[in-house]
Amino acid sequence: MSLKSPVEIAKCACSLATTKGSLSFKNMLVLGFFGGAYIAFGSYFMIVVTQDAAQFVGLGLSKLFGGVVFSVGLLMVTVSGAELFTGNCLMPIGVLSGSVSFGKLLKNWVVVYCANFIGSILLAWIVYKSGLATNTSGVNALNIAIAKANIPFSQALFRGILCNWLLIIAVWMALSAKDVINKFICILMPISAFVAMGFEHCIANMFFIPFGMFLKNDIIVTELAALAPEKLATLSIAGLVHNLIPVTIGNIIGGAFFVATLYYIVFPRAFAEEK
Repeated sequence: MSLKSPVEIAKCACSLATTKGSLSFKNMLVLGFFGGAYIAFGSYFMIVVTQDAAQFVGLGLSKLFGGVVFSVGLLMVTVSGAELFTGNCLMPIGVLSGSVSFGKLLKNWVVVYCANFIGSILLAWIVYKSGLATNTSGVNALNIAIAKANIPFSQALFRGILCNWLLIIAVWMALSAKDVINKFICILMPISAFVAMGFEHCIANMFFIPFGMFLKNDIIVTELAALAPEKLATLSIAGLVHNLIPVTIGNIIGGAFFVATLYYIVFPRAFAEEK
């Protein structure tokens, strides 16, 4: 068979959690930096592809195309071995099985989350300084950032849950694949789905909102966008925090409970064998 069975996936997830829990601080930091940067590349790719697609194929297909190209970011993370906080929300499966301590889980989450932020915001700054987002792509990026900075807390929380439920299922299915092509197929549709349906991913938002914060000082982009000053004012540190807190909590619930915990309940014998 070219794909692992569900029980084999469960064993692989437990083993992977153990490996991630044993990473050194340096490796978590560097691999976390890569993870944030790769998701940021996928995010900017989405901005470019969707900047005018709705005019030709309609809003629904435009969102689908955006999701397809965004999935490249998770493919790079998965194949290259980078560390991604939202993907590591599968790690509680190792805690439940007894192969990873809760302390190691928290250390990984904190270090990787911070490293993802560094990678995301650095890429946002580099793309901004490249001067490529001074046309419709810049306007698209600005509108996306403003929309995300103004999502009500409860809505952002539930969108975060839905997002990482799908993302962790993509990771779970990718663990079944034994080659890159099958990994990409497993990743493609769940990731395309969460983007197209408007769910919220905290690491992607570490790129989208800071990128908008950089662009709001670009006269050409703001003139093209013709946005009211009060909308631009929401692109701030406060706006970023307003989004990241509920989305991060939601992402943890979506991955740690709806996938890691529930699959642990389904396959207790598989995890017992991995202890």
